[in-house]
Amino acid sequence: MEAGLNPFIILAIIAIYFLVLMGISFVTGKDADNADFFVAGKKAPWFLVAFGMIGASLSGVTFISIPGVVGEDKANTCFSYMQMVFGYLVGYLVIATILMPVYYRLNLTSIYGYLEQRFGPVAYKTGAAFFLLSRTIGASFRLYLVAIVLDQFVMVGPLEIPFWLTVILTILLVWVYTFRGGIKTIVWTDTLQTLCMLLAVIFTVVAIGEAMGLGIMDIIPAIQNSDYSQMFFFEGGWSDPNNFFKQFISGVFIAIVMTGLDQDMMQKNLACRSLRDAQKNMFWFSVALVFANLLFLGLGALLYLYVDFSGLALPSKSDHLFPMIALSELSPYIGVLFILGLIAAAYSSADSALTSLTTSFCVDFLGFEKMKTREEANQRSEDLLDIESDNLLDALSPVADPKSLKETRFKVHIGFSILLFVVIIVFWMLNNDSVVTQLFKAAGYTYGPLLGLFTFGLFMKNKVNDQWVWLVCLLSPILSYILNMYSTQWFNGLEFGFLILLVNGLITFFGLFIISEMSPQIQEE
Repeated sequence: MEAGLNPFIILAIIAIYFLVLMGISFVTGKDADNADFFVAGKKAPWFLVAFGMIGASLSGVTFISIPGVVGEDKANTCFSYMQMVFGYLVGYLVIATILMPVYYRLNLTSIYGYLEQRFGPVAYKTGAAFFLLSRTIGASFRLYLVAIVLDQFVMVGPLEIPFWLTVILTILLVWVYTFRGGIKTIVWTDTLQTLCMLLAVIFTVVAIGEAMGLGIMDIIPAIQNSDYSQMFFFEGGWSDPNNFFKQFISGVFIAIVMTGLDQDMMQKNLACRSLRDAQKNMFWFSVALVFANLLFLGLGALLYLYVDFSGLALPSKSDHLFPMIALSELSPYIGVLFILGLIAAAYSSADSALTSLTTSFCVDFLGFEKMKTREEANQRSEDLLDIESDNLLDALSPVADPKSLKETRFKVHIGFSILLFVVIIVFWMLNNDSVVTQLFKAAGYTYGPLLGLFTFGLFMKNKVNDQWVWLVCLLSPILSYILNMYSTQWFNGLEFGFLILLVNGLITFFGLFIISEMSPQIQEE
């Protein structure tokens, strides 16, 4: 706080920021129904979705971690992350050309509805349950980190707000501007939050350059000529975590599962007016994401150059480097922009996470869309049915009533908000960052079964014995975790790294093949 950053000033700016978000929520969420909440009535402008997805894909964890990782080891890190980003591009191409056409052809609200049509109800519920588990832990982890930053740098001094209250305020703010319009609101708020996040990085880059006596045109050459700018690593073998092929292939499958098979990310794409618009959104999002990641990595190089220039001591954790310099070394307005950027990055992923959790539970487990279909069919045929059938209709109508469904969705939204609060507090009570981080990594193993399920469903014609799908999907991440733990001992020093996702998916794939019924086969559509 040496630059004179006042917690009350930060709090006031944050308050103004969220008032703007709530204003957007009020306008966009007015008279919003379930279709608006789930997929924005399929009227979302593709260019807004594309820009807003940048912020959703770059969470608060990324906002802090990517710049810090650049200089963790000058010889082995640098800009190597871009190798994975280039892999993302191939993954996004797969999403746009293979997955999106399936989702739009089936007119899905929850992408896991595909699993029910392809395999059956057990596979459907299993896939949705894995998503709920992974996204709950992931969203809680990201909000937990944001709450820690707020607790250390904002809720201090005369404020003295306890951590649990900081968490409540953090989640309450997300709930307040999402409970009305859901995705219809998030399409617009994510656009604003992405803009805030990118502006925070750009202004920080310029400020660090000025502090080092560099003009705007001198910054890029300074980064290129530094020890931190190496991007491609071909010489190391498969035991090297930064091996190009290892990172590139990992990037391909990470993009497919964490975007294409993730309800959170795909829900925005399903909000577009047509498949063509959704594909345009994915194309421009892919291009923009490359430049956004280059911007973050460039900031990371500058942070380490500034440390060398000023003689500062590096913090014990690389994640603390960006906050330390932004909040203590640069001018107060940069500190304010850092807080806004962090909050924007965190909330642009947290708000859609909360909405997608609500959507998945309502659609996949409460059967909202099936109820809606019944309601519409009932209204069309009501006059043609006899008295006995009318009694059946009367029994169904309270469940299928739009107002009743909206009230249920409202309660589910509150329920997941409470669940996120509980999980964050559990993280905090564990009081062990390494344990919490391991829990977050373990949650990532749940994407492997989704990769296996969708790959088998799309490229194989075998009919699967649906009642055993849950067991295959449960065993796959367990076996993958064991393989990853002992890989260096069993496979001559090999470290899977992010490739464990592919291994996980392959185990699921072969497990489904084992329980599949070779006859009859699925008919060609």
